[in-house]
Parts: sequence; structure tokens; C-alpha cells
Amino acid sequence: MRTGQKLKPSGRVTLIEAAEAAERFEHRGRGAISNQTGRFERQTHTVFDDGWSTIEDDAAPLETILMDDTAKTIITFNNSPDISFDRTVNPYRGCEHGCIYCFARPTHALAGLSAGLDFESRLFRKANAPELLLKELSRPSYSPKPIALGMNTDAYQPVEREQRLTRRLLEILSAHNHPVSLLTKSALIQRDIDLLAPMAEKGIVRVGVSITTLDRKLARKMEPRAATPERRLETVRALSQAGIPVSVMTAPIIPGLTDHEIEALLEASAAHGATGAGYVVLRLPYEIKDLFHEWLVQHVPDRAARVINLIREMRGGKDYDPRWFERGRGRGPMADLISQRFQKAAARFGLSGRRTELRTDLFHPRETPEGQFLLGI
Repeated sequence: MRTGQKLKPSGRVTLIEAAEAAERFEHRGRGAISNQTGRFERQTHTVFDDGWSTIEDDAAPLETILMDDTAKTIITFNNSPDISFDRTVNPYRGCEHGCIYCFARPTHALAGLSAGLDFESRLFRKANAPELLLKELSRPSYSPKPIALGMNTDAYQPVEREQRLTRRLLEILSAHNHPVSLLTKSALIQRDIDLLAPMAEKGIVRVGVSITTLDRKLARKMEPRAATPERRLETVRALSQAGIPVSVMTAPIIPGLTDHEIEALLEASAAHGATGAGYVVLRLPYEIKDLFHEWLVQHVPDRAARVINLIREMRGGKDYDPRWFERGRGRGPMADLISQRFQKAAARFGLSGRRTELRTDLFHPRETPEGQFLLGI
């Protein structure tokens, strides 16, 4: 037995306890350090040294497991006033990219799983997503507005290479002339340029590429299975050259860790063909707070305390403030400085124009000559 386990009433372990316990169990190629128990569980499992000198062993490889999610609907609607879209489609739950800061991590707790390593290694696919999308688009009452594809977890994460769910969804949206926006940090989106370019000509698609840092070593630690910063910039160029409107999301900006890169990142994005840019300041709801603190102590111990203090300074002394409009920007002097720097740099590099508006008037359900809706393409 390599470790013991303590069971105690559900609650959060201290930052130092979590970091010390996890230090010897880091899984290569994974973002989270630990697999902290979800917030809905009655007991918390904590790794600790049992005194048998086995804690020095390297952590065993963590295999990715793909499970089926038997979804009944595929379009999710929201009415959040600080989000620019009202509907999303997510073919996957969980994300193998393993970005330590991912705001979607806490959703894994709803399935009784951890927002930590479970989120990036125990994934769900919605195998029936294409069929559900066809059904929902074919409803007589359906009114088209741009669908944000893969906004919760990346629609182009590694499993998409074999599953091809995102491509099948794009084929359906293209056939219906339905507007769609995508946000990804994967170069795999280049595979679908043959679909996206004709859609761009019709004015029914736009793409965002998420670039958090230009520091390859930092990206490797923070986003272990995502494309390198260089590959993401190459992807911006490839999309732009194909005539596809592409913007860059510098998200999240992490004060004390990545905020110094704002100007350089926007300059590089513009040089590779981006026409717009946006940003979101780091958000740490629910379990992400402990996971991110743990990661800081493990990977950037010299800056951990400063980063945490700056985050709290921007959140009224807390790790997170969920209020509309402030949750993605923060408040206070640091938040104001980031906003001013970003806006000035975006204007300097030609990235502050209005985003491409997508057409909805071209949408049409596909029908047979007899007037029946098609259930396949």
C-alpha cells in the first residue's frame, strides 16, 4: 500500500496540507495536483504519508476514461446578462486539456466526481449529440440565434480527434445555415477549415482562440495537454488566411503571473491575423480555489502568496465574487489597471473593433420534397 487515507467530515484542507500531501503524487501531463473530494460528498479523502517509506514512489500513470452521457437535449440556454450568447452546445463534459484554472471544473461534482484529476481524466461524451441537434433545430418553434459551440469544455480537446462529434455538429449547422461561434485552445480546429471557410463566406461563423501565455514552460504546467502557444498562434494565422473571422481571448489573465504579457500577447495575435481580442480575469469558484492554490505552491512557490493576495484584492478580499459583470473583470486598482492596459494595447494593434455579427436570416430546416424534416445529412 503506497499511502494511507484519512476520512473526515467534508471540508477543505489547508493550502499547506494539500500541497505537502500532493507533492509526491503529481501526475505528469495533468494540470491538477490532487483529486480533492467534490463539494457534495459526505466524506473527504486526504492523501498522507503512512510511514512505510512508499510515498517517494512516482505516481502511477493516470489513464483517460471516456464514458457515455445519455443526454436528452443538447442545446443549453442561459439568460446571464454578462454573457454575449444565450445558447450553447457542449459535446463533452470534462476536458483532457487539464487547464488548472478551468471554470468548468466544479461541474464534475454534480456527477459525484472530483473537480481535480477526475475532471481531466474521466470524461463524458454525448454520443447522440448530432441526432439531438437535428431534432431541436427541426422544431417548428425553434428561433435561430448563434450557438456557442464548446463554451463549457473545449469542443476540440484530444478525444475529438477520434470521436469527431464536433465535426458532425458543424456539418449539421452548416447544412442548416445556422450561425455558430467557437472558442478553443486546440490546433485541431484546423482540421475543419473545409467546413468553416464556406460558413465564413456566408457570415455564419466566427472563431476565438484562447491564449493565456506566450511562455511555453508555464503553459506546459498550467495547460498540460493543450496546444503550445506557438501552435495556437499558427492556428490564428491558418484561420485568418482561410477568411474565417478570428479573435483571441487572453483568458484568464492571472494577476502576478501572466498579466505582464498583455501587450506582447496582443501584439503577437495581431501579427498572426487576429482581428479582435477579449479577456477574462481569473475566476476561482467552488473547488477551483483549493486546486489553484495547491498548483501555485507546487509550481510557482516564490509567487504563490503574491498571486493569491492580488486575486483577493480584485475580489473584495475574497477568492471569488460571483456578481454579474464583476466576476469576469474584478474590481479595484489592479482590475482597473488591467482593463486600461488591455484596451490601450488592443487599440494600438487594431484589435478593438466590433466583433463580427453573425447572420440568422439564412437558417432553414432541411426538408424532403414531401415536406418532412430530415433526421440525417
